Amino acid sequence: MKKRVVLSLEQALSMPYATLRFVQLGWRVIRIEALGSSRGLPGDPNRYIGARVADDDRRSYYIAPNVGKEAIALNLKSAAGREVLKRLVRELDADVFCCNTVPERYAPLGIDYATLSAAKPDLIWAGISALGPQFPEVPGYDPVIQAMAGYVELTGDPAGTPVLCGVPVIDLKAGDEVYANVMLALAERAETGRGSEIHVSMLQAAASWLITTLPLLDFACEPWEVTRAGNEHRKFVPTNVYPARDGFFYMAIGSDVQWRRLTALPRFASLASDERQTNEGRVRDRRNLQRDIAALTARFGAEELMADLRAATIPHARINGVAQVRELEALRARLTTTVMPGGKRVRMQPMAVELPGAPHEYAFAPKYGEHTRPVLREAGFGEGECRALAAAGVIPS
Repeated sequence: MKKRVVLSLEQALSMPYATLRFVQLGWRVIRIEALGSSRGLPGDPNRYIGARVADDDRRSYYIAPNVGKEAIALNLKSAAGREVLKRLVRELDADVFCCNTVPERYAPLGIDYATLSAAKPDLIWAGISALGPQFPEVPGYDPVIQAMAGYVELTGDPAGTPVLCGVPVIDLKAGDEVYANVMLALAERAETGRGSEIHVSMLQAAASWLITTLPLLDFACEPWEVTRAGNEHRKFVPTNVYPARDGFFYMAIGSDVQWRRLTALPRFASLASDERQTNEGRVRDRRNLQRDIAALTARFGAEELMADLRAATIPHARINGVAQVRELEALRARLTTTVMPGGKRVRMQPMAVELPGAPHEYAFAPKYGEHTRPVLREAGFGEGECRALAAAGVIPS
């Protein structure tokens, strides 16, 4: 079977995360970056974020989303650079072209669907932008879209300020949408032979996750149902972070059956009352109930409380730090890895889904422009052509 080829004009996190998922499928991903200029550091700005772990253009924040990829640098502001890109699409038999720059730059850079599909009609084209091509000048930044999409308003203590999510969920959601829609487009191409044009709006993708809050507006909801709730669940009560004598743990009661199992435990029996027998009653009494549970659990150690909850099959968990997550038995053997130039093995996040036969170790993230000449030669560019392109400022010299 032919190995899928992806060309991706990518930067930051959203599209690099999408194409990392293609790498994990065993596909070939060639990331394209702008040719450096005297105005700033060359290529993807994320190359220069975090600690300098390998060299100046491969710092800590850049590594994990870009392992297993190749990297070329190309000046798409020049007509010659745009011709090189079309030739790469054809000669490498690219299946997919991706980009996550602002839509107003698509046509000037020659990366729009019309231009590239003319070079290869069955090409699948996928772009991520802030609000879609109808808002071509708006840049997409995860924290800004979190604020725009209501996520920040829904996160944090009701008595405090709105809070940003600790994970760039909208970047990752947008990347997952590219992954899923490219798969759909490939399935359709297998039947029809036609390519596809996919536009992922970060705002729309984010708003699609408001499934538990946005529809409530038309159901005459209370204001507290669509604003910050701290660590509580707005609908399933009691679900919250609770104090123990030696720390905190999370407990989630998702049904009246679980509530009865909880209050059948001797340690928790005092919480029972007629009103609290149903979730509806517990929602009405949620403030008193949360106070009563916290007062009760604070008298005991976390381990003895969780032993009770395990015995009653009540959903619960410790509040783990990231270092503890890495050591969880369910994840420890599933982490992906890469090896730094000096030989140090780096443990990274697991794949979202364990793929049969998929490798867990990937080549270290590429340096800026590292594969430019090898990729061009593979596409049929002679050494003389490469020298001429370098002299003309189309590729690195």
